[in-house]
Amino acid sequence: MSKIAVVYWSGTGNTEQMAQQVAAGAKGGGGDVTSFQAAEFSADLMDQYDAVAFGCPSMGAEELEEDEFAPMFEQCEKKLKGKKIGLFGSYGWGDGEWMRCWEDRCIDDEAVIAHECVICNEAPDDEAQQACKDLGKSLV
Repeated sequence: MSKIAVVYWSGTGNTEQMAQQVAAGAKGGGGDVTSFQAAEFSADLMDQYDAVAFGCPSMGAEELEEDEFAPMFEQCEKKLKGKKIGLFGSYGWGDGEWMRCWEDRCIDDEAVIAHECVICNEAPDDEAQQACKDLGKSLV
């Protein structure tokens, strides 16, 4: 059974809703899933999981949340080579540039992108929720 970590930061609850759907998809696919808020996770935990889903909304000028999520993720980057990952998050404006930049970083880190990144404007609708479940299943 694949061990999956779902790691996220959420300010309004939208990305948390997405994380719940990612976890549900991974569980539905037979994964052993543990969810973490960004402050609860660190690079030291990366080796305990076969795959990790990272979720963060777009903040400021389309960037990752800088106080908790970005520092945690930067530590985890050194462990991404060959690791199966998925990325998700919500946004309130813009066109998803933060996600494209984030995905490019992960590709540069030689992570294995298991599924197309999932983004949604504001709260996840039915289509976004299903995409999150599919992302979760792809990590198993």
